[in-house]
Amino acid sequence: MFTPIPETTGKIPFTFQGETYSTWYKIVGDLKAGGRPLVTLHGGPGFSHHYMLPNAQLASKLNIPVVFYDQIGIGALSHPEKGKGEEKETFWTMEVFMDELDNLLNHLGIESEFDLIGHNWGAFLAVHYASNRVPKRLKRLILADGTCAMDLWIKGTDALRLKLPEDLQKVLREHEEKGTTSSKEYQNAMEVWFGKQICALNPIPELLAKSFGAMGEDPTVIGASEICCTGTLKTWSCVDQLHNINVPTLLLNTPESEAQDVNQWPMFHKIPKVKWVQFAKSTHLSQFEEPEKYLDVVSEFLAQA
Repeated sequence: MFTPIPETTGKIPFTFQGETYSTWYKIVGDLKAGGRPLVTLHGGPGFSHHYMLPNAQLASKLNIPVVFYDQIGIGALSHPEKGKGEEKETFWTMEVFMDELDNLLNHLGIESEFDLIGHNWGAFLAVHYASNRVPKRLKRLILADGTCAMDLWIKGTDALRLKLPEDLQKVLREHEEKGTTSSKEYQNAMEVWFGKQICALNPIPELLAKSFGAMGEDPTVIGASEICCTGTLKTWSCVDQLHNINVPTLLLNTPESEAQDVNQWPMFHKIPKVKWVQFAKSTHLSQFEEPEKYLDVVSEFLAQA
């Protein structure tokens, strides 16, 4: 007899720099059933958890609980005033996101061991967390379409920009130089970029559309766009800390992804126990573009002792 997989949602308080915010979470599966939890980190910053939900299938595939949450800045209850004012440059750092993750783990009682998967910005956060805090309870790490340094990310996306028609390159360049990236012309050019380097599916999946709908308006962390970094992460790097990661790590990317190979090589060479898999038929979202292969690769990695 088929037993439905339980789903639980809730909100927990998160205090940072003297202010208390709210973190929304969803658990697919049972944290008390004994399987090692998989915690997911969505991209952005500013996306919601929705586009990560294909990973919920791992709950039944591996008999494990899968945890999703919306990072600070997403949802009506978690928009910090400090993140909007003069203090935003010191507020939006890796520390606030890492503290929120630790707070979530502690609140949910995930004390002994867990696995972590991050995609896009979520992979930035995951690799920084694993290499700087070196949590003993972390057992396996998946870094999907991410990087370990913002200069590498920009180097990779700059190379991809050269493949665009010259008129589109000019539009992107001129608006970035003028600071007018909110213009309709720039956004139209970014839609072309999206179809080539982020998701080639048309129409885009509903879950992805939901995440885009939740995208925050504050560009403080990344900046004007994913290919024009002007925010607080513009000088971020954890390359020198990669050797601290002592758990099995899986790198995922694609030939056309924003997370070009230049982002993967330092992690591949410096993380002691690492495997690298590419999805040849995807752009940036293999969970939608090659779902069967994606789930097979991820589940095989997580199932290993």
